[in-house]
Amino acid sequence: MEKAVSVPLGCPIPFFTNLVVRPCHITTPQEREEVLKRTENNPFAFPASMLLVDYLSDSGSTAMIDLQWAAMFRADESYGRNHGYYALQDTVRDTFERGDNQKRLINKVIIDEPNETWKPNYDADIEGGFVNQGQRQLERPNFFITPQGRCAENILYLTIRQILDKKNPGKQLKLTIPSNGWFDTTEAHARSNGIHPVNLFAPYFSEPFPIEEVGKSNPFKGNIDLVRLEELIVKEGPENIPFVLMTITNNTGAGQPVSMENIKAAHAIARKYDLPVWFDAARYAENAFFIHKYEKGYSEKSIAEITKEMFSYCDGFTMSCKKDGLSNMGGILSFRDKGKFWEKYSTPESDVGILMKEKQILLYGNDSYGGMSGRDIMALCVGLLQAQSLQYLETRLNQIQSLCVKLHAEHVPVVLPPGGHAAFIDVNEFFDITVPGIDSSARQEKAKKEGRKWLGRDIADFHGQGLVVELIRRFGIRGCELGAYAFEWDNKNEADRKGVVNLVRLAVPRNVLSEDHITFTAKAIGQMYKDRESVPRCRVVRGQHLRLRHFQCGLEAIYEEGKRLE
Repeated sequence: MEKAVSVPLGCPIPFFTNLVVRPCHITTPQEREEVLKRTENNPFAFPASMLLVDYLSDSGSTAMIDLQWAAMFRADESYGRNHGYYALQDTVRDTFERGDNQKRLINKVIIDEPNETWKPNYDADIEGGFVNQGQRQLERPNFFITPQGRCAENILYLTIRQILDKKNPGKQLKLTIPSNGWFDTTEAHARSNGIHPVNLFAPYFSEPFPIEEVGKSNPFKGNIDLVRLEELIVKEGPENIPFVLMTITNNTGAGQPVSMENIKAAHAIARKYDLPVWFDAARYAENAFFIHKYEKGYSEKSIAEITKEMFSYCDGFTMSCKKDGLSNMGGILSFRDKGKFWEKYSTPESDVGILMKEKQILLYGNDSYGGMSGRDIMALCVGLLQAQSLQYLETRLNQIQSLCVKLHAEHVPVVLPPGGHAAFIDVNEFFDITVPGIDSSARQEKAKKEGRKWLGRDIADFHGQGLVVELIRRFGIRGCELGAYAFEWDNKNEADRKGVVNLVRLAVPRNVLSEDHITFTAKAIGQMYKDRESVPRCRVVRGQHLRLRHFQCGLEAIYEEGKRLE
């Protein structure tokens, strides 16, 4: 098994060397403010070239490694059955099924070595697992390439809604899917297909975690609440639950990991009620690393073996490959051949995979490229395997840990322990926000003991979004609000509001930033915390009820009189 290598100082050795750099464009707060006004204070519309550090998303913002760039030269752009299609099929089996017994046939494609271990796979009839091949993929398709993760989600939720409506003609189905954490695009696809998404965060998610334990232990705050999961299944009825969704790592839940123990237990509950388990697998490798490092019994297992075990408990998955695929483009939808998901949604007259393939071809292109170029497919094959490198993952997550520890040192309320892919700022703590139905007296007493003024801001004033806007204006740092504004606190009922965690995310792009970026960010946000009374509240002025409104709506930043800092 690959071992993480440390030097006598007790820190990991450097994982990569920068051979290409891009200078930043220096802009002034006044210039950025002018552009913020013209882009309606929408961070997604703000020009990236005017920023010093960009944490908007780690999706597709990866700096690819040299082997990925090299693989792109061996791409095949044929419309039907390009050789990257076969390489990706086998790489997916390597990644999620084979553990330490990977074939890595992508290497043979790159060096153009069509020997006897490669040639038969072009037309072999292989079935079982997450990727049928040859004629089996035609008659019983279960593997689908898409441009990105939300395209895979679109196919999934459209198809299950179509099938369930056909099975229940004339009925008004009340469908619910429980999850440890719904991300924004996933939730939007569910809701647009009449499915009610429910967040069942770990009951100890909000408990404090001691800074001295960072890097030493982890409570797996990304876990699903198993008690509430079974209660919800019984209450709603298994017939009204399409599947149980597990997001690994839990993006909405501050990027926190999910333990193998919790995955097993959730699978057991689902099976008790004859339900499939589905993974949102965008950051599967980071989750596997947390299991390797912190869960008993896994420290001697490779990331590949841990991944194999994790995916043995799911019946299908969607994946944005722009995260742990280490690629700039790509998505996958895949389900287990003749598994629980296939059984639930297939009939003798209609195979669920055939219906999905119809949508894939209609929306995104022929099945062997699925809206991706051959170059992107080849880069993805290399990236999926590289993401399982223990040394890469340790370097990656140490950078997240460094950002969280430095923010904590600046007294910024950040979710601890550090999760994967991002640092998450607790907006309620940052602005002393009062939440209806939640007692804030203990927090008020704490502020009094610390000798600081209690701000008592309203959650509906979207101060998290105000923090994002002000960070751009003052320091040229872009984050992303994933809280009351993005998850539409104002549009939800009281029950659904309980599933909203009020956070600002600083998503760290892979292999891109130096420790200088991390230090600059921590110092800037530390200053913002000192000046938090100057941060504006935000009001939606256009597009309040749009789906995924934070990508496109317009906002007004409202500063308190005399509080705005230049």
